[in-house]
Amino acid sequence: MARPLVADIDLDALCHNYALARELANRSRALAVIKADAYGHGAVESASALESLPEGQRPPALAVACLEEAEALRKGGIETPIVLLEGIFETQELSRVEALGLWMAVHSEWQVEALLSYRPARPIPVWLKVDSGMHRLGFPPEQVPAVWARLVTAPQYATDLQLMSHFATADALDSAYFDRQLECMRALAERLGAPLCLANSPATLARPQAHGSWVRPGVMLYGSDPLERPSAASRRLEPVMTLRSEIIAVRDLAVGEPVGYAGRWRAPRPSRIAVVACGYGDGYDRHAVDGTPVLVAGKRTVLAGKVSMDMLTVDVTDIPEADIGTEVVLWGRSRYGAVLSVDEVARYCDTISYTLLTGILPRVPRRYRRRA
Repeated sequence: MARPLVADIDLDALCHNYALARELANRSRALAVIKADAYGHGAVESASALESLPEGQRPPALAVACLEEAEALRKGGIETPIVLLEGIFETQELSRVEALGLWMAVHSEWQVEALLSYRPARPIPVWLKVDSGMHRLGFPPEQVPAVWARLVTAPQYATDLQLMSHFATADALDSAYFDRQLECMRALAERLGAPLCLANSPATLARPQAHGSWVRPGVMLYGSDPLERPSAASRRLEPVMTLRSEIIAVRDLAVGEPVGYAGRWRAPRPSRIAVVACGYGDGYDRHAVDGTPVLVAGKRTVLAGKVSMDMLTVDVTDIPEADIGTEVVLWGRSRYGAVLSVDEVARYCDTISYTLLTGILPRVPRRYRRRA
């Protein structure tokens, strides 16, 4: 019998969340971000599900971080255009960009020089990255007009040239810095007559003024709410990954008995403790504190004791039906209908959903399903 821990991936939920992004930004084209193996969900499988949507509903383009991620998609049979969000890392990569039919971001002077020296057989769509305030990648706004002029007069790149930037605080309630970045990009776009791609997941959900020609939903596609305070739109997101396991042992403890390494948790009453097949060797966060929520047989309970490499322990004192083989959901949707948000679990681990979703390790099998 196989170890019971699996990551169930609901591809219909993925398609629902993409449809929500399109609905919210119905005057924009929606780039589907599937970098980092689709945030741990499986890039080829996720891209295939999105690519199989009816014409007019599927993404006009996908986005990844690097050439290797794009090559894996092409090898997996994905034909949709793919944007390299960080562009190339070496000049020699341009021939592979052309051969694979990729689009690419340009954020540095050396990349511009490499592009202008290259003569592709067909134009390569270019997304010119602007540092409007994130201060990671991109050209300072004052340098952008000159770079734009060089690219727009090059016939191999002039046909499909976009301006893009990234918001630092689109998820926050305070909009002052967001407004500053947006105004910077609007002024540049008006001056250059350029199409804009600005809105990440939080801006797609909550900042319609930033939607522009393109939006690029990322973590929201996987059912995680990136907003500081949930909105009516973000509450419509559906979880895509359910990290599901089972109870493999049950222990009865007297008052004061410890559980796990260092005895961090001690029974405050006569208690039943369930051992679950899941640990940090699977990617569950070792920093999860006592009280981190868990679903057992569809009922909420809590982590009791430190997470081990292969196991963790939960308090099932108030769930008398819990026994060996009972379903345990670490995050996602229980077979009983209850849902535990990965965002809530992340808060108990002092982290964000991105790290939990991308941190599930290879020994956890992914199980893909469609509801139809």
